[in-house]
Amino acid sequence: MKLLITGARGQVGWELTRSMQPLGEVIALDRTAADLADPDALRALVRKLRPDVILNAAAYTAVDRAEDEEALALRINGESPGVLAQEAAALDALMVHYSTDYVFDGTLDRPYREADLTAPINAYGRTKLAGEQAVAAAGGRWLVFRTSWVYADRGANFPRTMLRLAAERDALKVVADQVGAPTSARLIADMTAHAVACCTREAAEGRVESGVYHLVAGGSTSWHGLANTVIEGARQRGWPLKVQTVQGIPASEYPTRARRPANSRLATDALSQRFGLAPPAWEQGIACLLDAWTEALPPRS
Repeated sequence: MKLLITGARGQVGWELTRSMQPLGEVIALDRTAADLADPDALRALVRKLRPDVILNAAAYTAVDRAEDEEALALRINGESPGVLAQEAAALDALMVHYSTDYVFDGTLDRPYREADLTAPINAYGRTKLAGEQAVAAAGGRWLVFRTSWVYADRGANFPRTMLRLAAERDALKVVADQVGAPTSARLIADMTAHAVACCTREAAEGRVESGVYHLVAGGSTSWHGLANTVIEGARQRGWPLKVQTVQGIPASEYPTRARRPANSRLATDALSQRFGLAPPAWEQGIACLLDAWTEALPPRS
């Protein structure tokens, strides 16, 4: 089986390159080889490679900048996933695409289910929803995984930023009225590998079941709660941090170019029923992250 991964240098793409190795030949491409800003070149690339599975981990993720570059974001997040899905359908390949909690407006008082009304409140969310719709419209065999608050042990992300600031400042202020599930790229990649293996077996038996699924870690917290967990966990592991107080503030005190949903919680019941997966608590992923980063710290004299 040949598996094509786009966005190979991103957080999820990097982990997919690892998790997909046992399933077959992995072709992992970054933007220099598979640029979603160029849908025509992308189409030609798929026709040349003829993969059995396409995993699209590439995206325009600059949420605030998307407010001013929505046309570019739409090409990358909306049009190109549709092109990949069309080519996958023509090859009878499985298309796997990643979306976001930002397709919802965040006003519900419970975790969002897959069938809940989508109503994005920013340009990024609108372009990601367009990608979901384009993948579904292409037909064939496809999976869309919505996830949230993604981090990894490489690249820029919220936990890394909090630890950097905690080493520099005595006090931090962090938004406390937005909630979601911090989800590691490793968890996303490992669960995707299981789902791809399931779909491959089902296809061999003549069964096809496409759909949208929520793939996030278990439980939820606020950005303030996540910051506290990261900082206290690092301190327990011996990190020399300067910060003394981490104050929770409303999002209104930290204005951003793009609005964010207040509730980013996603229900994973459908994922569990379809693939037999039970996402672990988000705290476990943060603990593993801190363990890995602590091991990589230079020895102290």
